[in-house]
Amino acid sequence: MAESQEKDEENPPESASEALPSKVLYALEVLPTIKEAQGQHGLRHGDYQRYRQYCSRRLRRVRKSLSFVHGSRHRFHQKKLTIDVITDSKFLLLPLMNSERAWAYAMQLRQQANTESRKRFHMVRRLKKAAKHARALSQLCEADICDARTKLEAQAYSAWMNGNLNFEMREWQTALSLFREASTIYGRLSSALPTHKALYDQRVEEIVPNIRYCAYNIGDGSADIEELMKLRMTAGDQDLLAGKIDEVLAQSRAQQAETMKEITWHGQTVPVKNEKVRVFILRTLESDQEIVRAETFEQKMELYDSLLMACKDAQQVIRDELKTDADKTKRSHKNEAQVANMEFLLSYISFIRLSKTIDRNLLMAQSLQLQMESGKTTGQGKTTKPDDLVRLYDILIQNVSDLSEIPQVQDDAQLSQEVAAQNLAFRAHRAFFVAESYRLLKKWEEATALYDRVIARTTSAIEQYKLGASSSAQEALAKLQEVEKQARGRKCITNASAILEMKELEEKMGAVTMESPKPLLERLDDYCDDPSLFTSKPNVIPFPPDFEPVPCKPLFFDLALNHVEFPSLDEKMEKKRGAGGGITGFVKGLFWGSSSK
Repeated sequence: MAESQEKDEENPPESASEALPSKVLYALEVLPTIKEAQGQHGLRHGDYQRYRQYCSRRLRRVRKSLSFVHGSRHRFHQKKLTIDVITDSKFLLLPLMNSERAWAYAMQLRQQANTESRKRFHMVRRLKKAAKHARALSQLCEADICDARTKLEAQAYSAWMNGNLNFEMREWQTALSLFREASTIYGRLSSALPTHKALYDQRVEEIVPNIRYCAYNIGDGSADIEELMKLRMTAGDQDLLAGKIDEVLAQSRAQQAETMKEITWHGQTVPVKNEKVRVFILRTLESDQEIVRAETFEQKMELYDSLLMACKDAQQVIRDELKTDADKTKRSHKNEAQVANMEFLLSYISFIRLSKTIDRNLLMAQSLQLQMESGKTTGQGKTTKPDDLVRLYDILIQNVSDLSEIPQVQDDAQLSQEVAAQNLAFRAHRAFFVAESYRLLKKWEEATALYDRVIARTTSAIEQYKLGASSSAQEALAKLQEVEKQARGRKCITNASAILEMKELEEKMGAVTMESPKPLLERLDDYCDDPSLFTSKPNVIPFPPDFEPVPCKPLFFDLALNHVEFPSLDEKMEKKRGAGGGITGFVKGLFWGSSSK
């Protein structure tokens, strides 16, 4: 009997095997899940710390919901995630969130590594941990517990994360193959899943610059420095790629700076000994091309800001050297030519800084003017007003004034003339936007006077610019002519608006009558058809009543009373009788009082 039962257990009947349920396949949308979490928890603004903290909280919630915590409050006991443990698709979130948390920490350290070089070693360790968890997720999904889409997404995510690790470790060939694998998988998912096509296409576009940069370092691509600058523009928010490209550009500029020993400006040649100053000058020469390549306003502003920060550092380096040379000159009385060369170099760097600041502010003014004309709001939800442009042109006028105070600019007649024309042009633009603000406030007289001033200043600036033949002068001349045309048109509009307002005011004043019907109390003897008497507010009596003059109440003061002598009245006063004697009189007076007649 026991043997037959064991045979039955080893060889179950066919009906029992058919009764077993089919195997459940778990599904997890890896890329949509992480992109949604990143967009809602900090990465939209580049806040990796906030996203890392979110990943930690979500890991804690998932573990608690699955009852898969590591031990109790008093004792830690790590639980390993294996295929046998998985009974829900939420288990796949554990390695995914662990990988995302480690990657976010690495990107946070990447931002801090610009000032602290030791942070890079910690960043590499976190990237290794992120790649390890991504491989664990891919291995779990390769088993027969997940559907095909989850397997492909986990494989692509693991390839992308390990590609980032090899990218940071400068293993270009391995990183290239991993990035190509991830790009291929995401491309196939994009064509197979139209609902998330934009999301997968965006990830492919993010991976393409990494592939091109790996090919550049391997030598398979034909990219040069200019191509690398274009690649830097497409890097976007990818901190790893942007950091690597910046390192390569800095190295290439340093190599070029070794060959540059002097500069020539305004017919004078001076040596450049400091390496930082040489690198900055080379970067300045390349900045115009970089700004032209930039496609968006934000990219151009980022380039201007970084260039101006480098300019500030170069100025500080030259000032420090000037201070050191001045101290040496006091002690040794050596040649002052070196100090003169440093002062000339400082003037050159100051000229570059002011010129780039003017270009940056002009770009901001152009962007604000386009927003104001189109009626769009800024990033903070505020509408652009002419007052914003007035403040910006105030700064531009100050920049031009500082530029005119540089000694080399004062000595150059042509450059001084261009700076003076630029000053007039900025003042004309400022007056135009002040007039616009007055026009919006319906102050017609002030706006008309300011438009006349705009026309006068643009005429003077145009005459100054016509004396020059540079391309910048021609561009500024075209803008001034457009401003003059707009000022003349707005002046006509202002005059017409003022006339219309006066006509409307006259019509309103003509409709107003100063004669009001008398109240009923004042016209009782006169008959008048007054419909207001049948309303809720009849005109019966004037209220509040009018003030009427009344006589004052007379006051009398008896001044002679104190000097009048009155006659004596003692004789007419009644005399008191004497009191009765004896005990009888006392008792009678005590109980019944005295009787006096």
